[in-house]
Amino acid sequence: MLKMNAVNLTKKKEWAELGVAVPSFDYSSVIRRTLAAPTWVHFGAGNLFRAFIAELQQLLLEAGKVDTGIIATDTFDFDLIDQIYKPYDNLTLLVSLKPDGTTVKKIIASIGESIKGDTAGLDRLRTIFTSPTLQMASFTITEKGYSLVDLSSQFLPVVKADLTAGPDQAKHVMSIITALLYSRYQAGKLPLALVSMDNCSQNGAKLQSSVLTIAEAWLKKGFVDEGFLCYLRDQQKISFPWSMIDKITPRPSEQVEKHLTELGIEGMSPLVTSKNTFVAPFVNTEIPHYLVIEDQFPNGRPPLEEAGVYFTDRETVQKTERMKVTTCLNPLHTALAVFGCLLGYDSIAAEMKDTELKALVEKIGYEEGMPVVVDPKIISPQAFIHEVITERLPNPFIPDSPFRIATDTSQKMPVRFGETIKSYIVHPDLKVTDLFFIPLVIAGWCRYLLGVDDKLITLNLSSDPMLPELRKALAGIKVGIPQSYQGQLRPILANPVLFGVDLWEVGLGKKIEGLFLELIAGKGAVRQTLVKYLSTEG
Repeated sequence: MLKMNAVNLTKKKEWAELGVAVPSFDYSSVIRRTLAAPTWVHFGAGNLFRAFIAELQQLLLEAGKVDTGIIATDTFDFDLIDQIYKPYDNLTLLVSLKPDGTTVKKIIASIGESIKGDTAGLDRLRTIFTSPTLQMASFTITEKGYSLVDLSSQFLPVVKADLTAGPDQAKHVMSIITALLYSRYQAGKLPLALVSMDNCSQNGAKLQSSVLTIAEAWLKKGFVDEGFLCYLRDQQKISFPWSMIDKITPRPSEQVEKHLTELGIEGMSPLVTSKNTFVAPFVNTEIPHYLVIEDQFPNGRPPLEEAGVYFTDRETVQKTERMKVTTCLNPLHTALAVFGCLLGYDSIAAEMKDTELKALVEKIGYEEGMPVVVDPKIISPQAFIHEVITERLPNPFIPDSPFRIATDTSQKMPVRFGETIKSYIVHPDLKVTDLFFIPLVIAGWCRYLLGVDDKLITLNLSSDPMLPELRKALAGIKVGIPQSYQGQLRPILANPVLFGVDLWEVGLGKKIEGLFLELIAGKGAVRQTLVKYLSTEG
């Protein structure tokens, strides 16, 4: 058996016999240079980072375009560092899955250091953030990582504690980032780019808003000085570039684990962390990927365009992001997640063989979303969505599940559907009340929150920070007992935190409520409703 570690990287012949590519650069030298002169630190050490972003830097290392790696840190799930990074010397086995079932395997060795966000780790991060060589801090922490408030727009308890305690005791990731930036400010107002690479609308603006909110609160309490706020607002010092990222990276597949073990690779078993993250020493992912970044880097940047990244202006980033996040992929994913869970599917690819579900994503994307998409020119919206619907979502070798995609749906709704709704409101030739299939998905999500599937079997709901509040609001509704509905949905639909707008105010509330009533009519009502509105024979 061959174990993935730094020592065994030198066994190029053995890895080649297994069909696994290993890096050509000197890994130990990369580590030394990274520790001595860090250039890039990344927050959020999960699968997307390992499958995509880390590979970009590897390509540059292979080509001799850079000589340092990325420093990976996680302030939420320390088990990732302890159980997935450290035991394998920060290496990852990347398995890219083609639609024909074949794979491309390589060891990613671009991580020069991994750090937990505990007390010792934060001390190390402060040292990194005071280094003049640091060019970029990037993020894949999911939409909820930027959120400071709850459903009632009140500060989360951890944020409230951070605002009271100050930079030295920061716990929330946004507070930690702000505290680290304060250290960089104190070290000489050193420049830095903070690049969100999360799948959310105007991600750079969300990151900037959270950092400034915390900094302003600390200024009022005397923890920081006015100059720090000026530093954060000076784009020549601190920038918050917007980006659009796209690469489907599902949880590790048992089939892939079996394949790697049969090849003779040791220790590939997945595990579930204490934070309920399903992860493995390998990552499996699709081949296609896209990354578009606003070119605002006050301290320089690696030449990632030579690894396939698009660098452009903010307007173009916004167009590509809106194209993908609000129309061409993410809303389709959420629709499949909600109805896939209700209908008992365990695979996104299998759902794409379902006549009604395939028709649903086509209606949402082609008919309702596409009219408000602006062509970014660098990527064709029509070609992009066609690739998604005909190749990427139906790929049977991407082991992605509705349950995974349904995670944190409350955080995704205002972006994936709310942005399209808002675009209809201001569009001179479109009427928001003409929307039907986006309201159907919203109604479907509310039906999903009741916690029983279409066969009336208890449904295991995906994690979501708003789940307790939403479930409480819907209490009393029983599927199959229409009279149990007494308007419980109305406050939810009126909440702009959830949808970006008040759905009653814009004229969609009654429609969604009516569809919800159809979906709770009884056993099989979800399927019946989908057939009613989406059957090709209808």
